[in-house]
Amino acid sequence: MSDFDPGRRRFLGHLGLAGLGALGASSFLSACASSASGPTTSNGSGAVTIQSNLSSPQAKAAMEKLIETFNAQGKGTASLNTIASETFRTQLPTYLTSANPPDLYTWYAGSVANDYASKNLLLDVSEVWKSLDDYPQSLRTLSTDASGKQIFVPMNNYWWGFFYRKSNFAKWGVQEPKTWTEFLALCETLKSKGVPPIGIGLGDTPWVASAWFDYLNIRINGAPFHRELLAGKQRFDDPKVKAVFTRWREALPYFDPKGKAYPFQEATTALLAGKTGMFLIGTFFADAAPKDALGDLDFFRFPIIDPSVPLAEEAPTDGFFASAKTANPTGTKALLSYLAGVEAQEAYVKASSGIVLPANPRAKASDSPLVVKGKAMLDEAKELTQFFNRDSSDALQPTADTALTKFIDKPDQIDAILREWQAGAEKVFKG
Repeated sequence: MSDFDPGRRRFLGHLGLAGLGALGASSFLSACASSASGPTTSNGSGAVTIQSNLSSPQAKAAMEKLIETFNAQGKGTASLNTIASETFRTQLPTYLTSANPPDLYTWYAGSVANDYASKNLLLDVSEVWKSLDDYPQSLRTLSTDASGKQIFVPMNNYWWGFFYRKSNFAKWGVQEPKTWTEFLALCETLKSKGVPPIGIGLGDTPWVASAWFDYLNIRINGAPFHRELLAGKQRFDDPKVKAVFTRWREALPYFDPKGKAYPFQEATTALLAGKTGMFLIGTFFADAAPKDALGDLDFFRFPIIDPSVPLAEEAPTDGFFASAKTANPTGTKALLSYLAGVEAQEAYVKASSGIVLPANPRAKASDSPLVVKGKAMLDEAKELTQFFNRDSSDALQPTADTALTKFIDKPDQIDAILREWQAGAEKVFKG
């Protein structure tokens, strides 16, 4: 269901796994877009209001279709308000703490949802989960807060990887790399052909850089260390973290120099136009790709650096949580039950790009080669992470944005950057 992000995933419902993640959701559009005619606040016993960050055209249209279908069933009414992702992300705490908040929100599972639940801001949806017996325990655990209540309903999972156009790789005479050494050789070959090897869009979505940090860290230091670091149990100025940037620096000469200035959607356009070779991104980016380009897309996993480190992948889970202040808890839970069902999740897959995996284990995912390959990659993983902010917090994400963009600009200052990052992180962890 992820429209853009954070990194930030529907497949985990089939895997029986607990730790999922990506910043998630929809940052493709920088302008605010509204759909349906509903207000942005709760309607008492009337229509349930949904605040959605799924703003790319296909994802937005898919959500509109789901709400239209729900309204036609006579089990309640709902209105959809679609907000640009970056606006949504920064305003979400304000939405939840306002006196009259929207009822329901698209967002993601993990530490962020648990943090809101700890502040008594989220509705207990355990009643909805009573009818979700076929969902794996992993997703139930992921949707449960520290007090044992379910506070989240998952919709889908997705994966991250290096995406590219098959026709361009064929034209350039290159193949997918498996190791870091092969990856750097691929980059050198593309650079020699006049193609910027690696696309990236940091203009108004600096969190995209976190995917590089996440993957390098789990490839070098492993997923358990990565989770401990993001939970404040390890230090960002640790030599193990510096080793991540030592490797990253090897790839910096191959980044598209324009990528630091232009926004994410232009990085996607550049990839599709063959102006860059590949792009480390989540499958949600395909929602902005023309349908006729989807068959030409392929991906490879982030290259192996140390074969002794258990294989981990980023695989975030998206879905919904509701405001504890909703004036219509019955209607909100009815809508959540619908969204958790086979019909809604299969409809979403069909209406969006289809390169996602439904959380409901009875719902069918696309049988496209890309989806089959993504599912197989996640099946092979020994560990699954979410995305930086999903495995930590939205409050910690800006410290990463600052540190990582500074590193890309001034890699020689890495020691000072890591000291500053640790100091900023300590302020977040101390609250």
